Amino acid sequence: MKKEFYRGNRNRVYAEMEPNSLLVMFSGVEVRKTNDEFYPFYADRNFLYLTGLDCKEAVLLAWKDSEGCTGERVYVLPPDFLKERWTGVRVKPQEASELSGIGDVAFVGEFEADFHRMASLGNYGNLYLDTYRTEPGDRETQAHGLCRRAAVDYPYLRIRNANGILRRLRTIKQPCEIEAIREAEKITRDGIVAMMRASKPGMYEYQYKAVFDHALGQHGPQGAAFPSIISAGRNNFCIHYYAYRGQAQDGDMILNDVGAWYDNLMTDVSRGWPCNGRYSERQRLLYGCALDTSDHMFSVIKPGMAMEDVDREARRYNAGLLKDVGVLKDVEDIGTYMWHGGSHHVGYDVHDVVERPQFIAPGMVFCVDIGIYHEEWGIGFRLEDNCLVTEDGCENLSVITPRTIEEIEGIMG
Repeated sequence: MKKEFYRGNRNRVYAEMEPNSLLVMFSGVEVRKTNDEFYPFYADRNFLYLTGLDCKEAVLLAWKDSEGCTGERVYVLPPDFLKERWTGVRVKPQEASELSGIGDVAFVGEFEADFHRMASLGNYGNLYLDTYRTEPGDRETQAHGLCRRAAVDYPYLRIRNANGILRRLRTIKQPCEIEAIREAEKITRDGIVAMMRASKPGMYEYQYKAVFDHALGQHGPQGAAFPSIISAGRNNFCIHYYAYRGQAQDGDMILNDVGAWYDNLMTDVSRGWPCNGRYSERQRLLYGCALDTSDHMFSVIKPGMAMEDVDREARRYNAGLLKDVGVLKDVEDIGTYMWHGGSHHVGYDVHDVVERPQFIAPGMVFCVDIGIYHEEWGIGFRLEDNCLVTEDGCENLSVITPRTIEEIEGIMG
């Protein structure tokens, strides 16, 4: 992404802010794993969306005055020869400016004094922070800490949640984001095809994962976009399965729900195939229903369609197919075999943090996810593709990954 992308994102946020407002965004800190070891740092996605800076402990401070004029400054860690020797080179102010398009770069030690000075001027009545939590028990972030302190030290500042603005912006992907997703789709395809070609009875789930990771590793250091879900046989009935300990027995279906990222944009693709390379009669029957349902969805998704109708129509259509082939007695019992929803947005997060739209619009990217889980037959899988909404319809971005029975058996043969 070029700095113009990040500058444009910030300007769109500033346009939605009230006059006389401050905005503070944090990149985040390392999370301790154990003793003196930390998990690999993962920058806050909204901070990254606004700055392009993938570095810990950075801060964005912006302001908007009564006339609507805005200013901004970003803070990064200062050079530290000894720490950089141990944990890597830190971003330099000039580099931070070139990446983000922010001309005013300072060191993080200056943030507190700068914020206090601006918050105390009496010119600002609102403080925008990203205070979103997925669940109430989630760990506190720096934004939550500042929110609590501001209530005591600057009670005249009204706290506003910047997360709502960013959700709205991230709902519609820009052309450069869509191109990045297309590149990520190619990497994902390579990983899935590599697993298909390596697949054989007796192979362990961790071996499938190793094949996928190796294929992704040929495209750069980022690796998988999210923890890969790769399972065999009965393990397919755990929707989010991460153990990788099972062994594929002859005739088992291999379920994989995986993705790559490119330039921080992610994919989420699922395919199901028999480990021995040949679909059994029952596997062919169920996979055919999922494939026909997915193809149907890509034929009807278009701007103006209610977002809720994606799930509703997928369940309705698949239920009809499963009833026609004798799997379902009553279409109302579709929940027996379809256990989860059929869509979620994709972008800077694999379950992208967006404003759930009432109606579909051009530029949205979301998954069409058709899962069928038949425990009695021991067959569980999902067929998941990434859907780009266009001006008059939609495009399957992940169609480049083999998805028909003929394509998959051909690759595995």
